[in-house]
This record gives sequence, C-alpha cells and structure tokens, in this order.
Amino acid sequence: MTQTLQRQLTPRHITFMALGMCIGAGLFLGSASTIQLAGPSLLFAYLFGGAMIFIIMRALGEMAAHEPIAGSFSTYAHKYLGPFAGYLTGWNYWILMMGVGIAESTAVGIYMKAWFPELPQWIWAFGSVAMIGGLNLMAVKVYGELEFWFALIKVLTVVLMILGGAAIIGLGWGNGGHPMGLSNLWSHGGWFPNGLTGMVLALPVLVFSFGGIETIGMAAAEAAHPERTIPRAVNSVIWRILIFYVGALLVIMAIYPWNELGTQGSPFVTTFAKLGIPQAAGLINFVVITAALSSFNSTMFSGSRMLHSLATKGQAPMAMGRLSAQGVPVSGVLVTLVFLLFGVLMNYLVPGRIFGMMMSILAFNTVWTWGMVLVAHWRFRRQQPVPLAFRLRWFPLSSVICLAFLAFVLVMLGYSADTRVALYVGVVWLALLTVGYRVGGIGQRMRVASASV
Repeated sequence: MTQTLQRQLTPRHITFMALGMCIGAGLFLGSASTIQLAGPSLLFAYLFGGAMIFIIMRALGEMAAHEPIAGSFSTYAHKYLGPFAGYLTGWNYWILMMGVGIAESTAVGIYMKAWFPELPQWIWAFGSVAMIGGLNLMAVKVYGELEFWFALIKVLTVVLMILGGAAIIGLGWGNGGHPMGLSNLWSHGGWFPNGLTGMVLALPVLVFSFGGIETIGMAAAEAAHPERTIPRAVNSVIWRILIFYVGALLVIMAIYPWNELGTQGSPFVTTFAKLGIPQAAGLINFVVITAALSSFNSTMFSGSRMLHSLATKGQAPMAMGRLSAQGVPVSGVLVTLVFLLFGVLMNYLVPGRIFGMMMSILAFNTVWTWGMVLVAHWRFRRQQPVPLAFRLRWFPLSSVICLAFLAFVLVMLGYSADTRVALYVGVVWLALLTVGYRVGGIGQRMRVASASV
C-alpha cells in the first residue's frame, strides 16, 4: 500500500471542484425564496459576501500554496493554534460534510420523484450514496475527472441562461421583439424594497451558497504542482462564482418583477421556457440532479480526506489513516459512507423534512471553519520571515473586516427563529467534542502524534 496521497489533481479539476460545491441546487431552485427576502438588494449582498469569501480563500490559498498538506485548515489550526483547535476544526468540518452529503443525497431523491413519482425517495438517496461512494474508492484522478464534468454541466446551464436572458433584455427574444430593459430592478419598490434589513437578513443565506469553496484547500495535498495550481484556482474561482450568482440573479430580476418570482416555479425554468424551450422543466431537473451529485461527490472527497488527516495526528482511529495502492483513504471513505447511510434512513422515516433540517443547522459549522482559516492564517503570517509570492492583500485589515463579517453572520443566525437552531446544535456539538477530547484520552494521543506534524 502507498503511504502518501497521490498528486493527480490538475488546475482544471480543482477549479471545477470548488465551483461544483458552490453552484448547487440552491441557485437553481432556491433563489426565488432569497429574492423574496431581499429583492434586488440581494445583488449587493452577493457582491459584499463574495468579497469576504475572496479574503478567506486568499488566506487559505496562501497557506495551501506554501504548505500543501493533508487536512488543510484542520492541520493549519493544529500547527499554528494548537492540537485542540485542530481537533475541533477537523471533526467540525467532517460533520459539516456529513450534513451536506445527507442534504444533497436527499435532493437527488426529491428531484428524481419528478420523473418517477411512484418510487420512494429513500431509494434514490441510497443509489446516490452507493454510486458516489464507489467512485471515491477509485484513484483521485477519477474523482477529479467526474467532478469536472458534473460541474461543467451546471456552469454551461448558468451561462446559457445568462446569455439567453441578456437576449431577452436587450433584443426582445421571446418577448415579441420588444427589449425588456433593466427597469424591473428598481420599478417595484426600488433597489431596497424591504429596506436595508432585507439585505442583511439575506447574508446568512449567502453562507449556504458559498459553503464548500474551502474544498480547494482540502485538494492541495493531492494537487500537481500546488505552488502554481492553488493560486491559479483561488484567483479564478471567485470571479467566476460572482459572475454566475450575480449575473444570473441580475438577469432573472430584470426579466421578472422580483415580487412575482417563485409563484411559477424555478426562475431558471420560466426563463428557458420564455426562450422557447418547452422541455425547460425536464432540462433543469436534470441539471439540478447533477448539481446535487456534484456537491455530494465533493463532500465525500473532503470528508474522507479529513478523516485521514485526523488519524495521522492521533485524532481519529489509526485505521482511518491507511491508504490503498492508488493513494485513496479507503477506510475514511467507507466510514463516511456508513454515516451517510443514516441519511438514507432519515429519507425513509421523514422524507419531507430532512432537507430543510440539515441545511438549517450547517451555517454554524461553515462559519467556524472559515473563522479558523483566518485565525490560523494570522498566526501563520506572523511566523513567515519573508513575504510570500502568493499572499492575502491588505493584511491584517482584510482579516479583521472578514472576521467581523463572520461574527455578524452568527448574530444574524441567532436573530432569526428559522436559523437559531444552528447555534444550539453547533454549541452542543462543540461541547461533545470537548468532552471527548478531555475524557477520551484523545488529547494525550494528539500530543504524542503532534511532533510528527
């Protein structure tokens, strides 16, 4: 068996991995509810939020390009903030990946019911777990190639929607030859129809949208030439995501009054139908299924690699650290699969509630991960004797602003009754991890293993 992860992921793979995690079902089917919350001011929320995410990614990319090691931000927290911080961050991220994986496998079941309403939802959830699990047991290059094609389908769909929508707005395609213009953006209550509060309330939702972009850091240990691959991926992903989110939402809200969106299904479906594509509903259903499988694929990858990293530092059973001849952490993949099967059981017991339940409790885990990236990067930067070729600009001011943004998101999670459960579950989870560290002897094993990290 090989003893190291294999560096087989190219810039193309890594860029589309992050895109695959960020451009998911929420954009295709959930955008209408977010628009109802903020109106056209949602565009400003995404612009501001995108800038904050770019700061996080530059900080993570700086560390990953300099130290492309397994476990990424968990290992950085371990090294620069102490073993306990690394332990909390690693296990917190693994449970985050489990939650996202359960939500995405549930999404596959929900969307497949549109074509096969007679079959129960849990069958499709089980099928997606089995398929993605089997693919992740193969060499990492197979995973990267699959993720590239999954993400490419989503990217092309969004690009075609933006181009088609621009033709409706500027040339009048599908509108009797009468250009629609951009007046819908301000003709129904202005840019801030629900006031500044509406835009602010949309910020926690933004966390769900961009969650997963940190996958770039997880892939650094298996990237070919990470000193070039990671900076290129970080710099390219963020502007592409802003184009896809801001561009798509701008086109949608220019074509349809924002307060009417959601009354006729997905805005993507209605936009393609307006362009004269009667099969729009089936097309978008197919794309959303691939979107869910793409995100699921990335969660399986990240979850299994995090278990491998935890094991190498004495934070998880040693078996999780073993690699196959292809450099795949087989035990980590299998354990992750077993826990994802719990989601299949939930699809059997409460099929109508599981997706919302999982998504409502994951924001805390995401904010914790991003916050630890910034704090670990702060300590990392203080230990560098010379400036690095790829680094976060305007440090430390940019980090302070971003940390304040993350703190504000936590406050907003507590402000809304719909998302307050995320804080409760997150605090309880951290308390359980702390008990395991103190009582279960994990701390002692970590101190012994930390000398090798």
